[in-house]
Amino acid sequence: MDILVERLWKKTNYTIGKVYINNQYFCDTLEDTDRGLSNDMSLEEIKNKKVYGKTAIPSGLYTILYTYSPKYKRLMPLVDNVKGFSGIRIHSGNSAEDSLGCILLGFNKEKGKVLQSRDTCNKFYKLIEEAIYKKGEAITLKIK
Repeated sequence: MDILVERLWKKTNYTIGKVYINNQYFCDTLEDTDRGLSNDMSLEEIKNKKVYGKTAIPSGLYTILYTYSPKYKRLMPLVDNVKGFSGIRIHSGNSAEDSLGCILLGFNKEKGKVLQSRDTCNKFYKLIEEAIYKKGEAITLKIK
């Protein structure tokens, strides 16, 4: 399964984008501020630009794992090997304050927010489970 997050609206306190699954639009995203980080940068450069809890993860290509989250007490997608970050999940939430670097899913029907997030995430998790457990697919995430 290929997931693309296309960051489109880069605002001072948040970033809005779109998610495509296997080239089909799925939903919108809300992330923290895009500070122009990319996987091509050194860890030192990323750490110098990162503001804890207020910075979107670097653009690039990642593997998605489906692991148990002690914080949320359920299986959730984990973005693996994010340079300069740890514990980055794809989960529900409505504003950048809910993110801490994570990717929130929903629909951008209100400025600076995503709505219908919990239902959107539940549908997304079912697609992830189907890809992993029924089809045996690896899951990649590209952020651009």
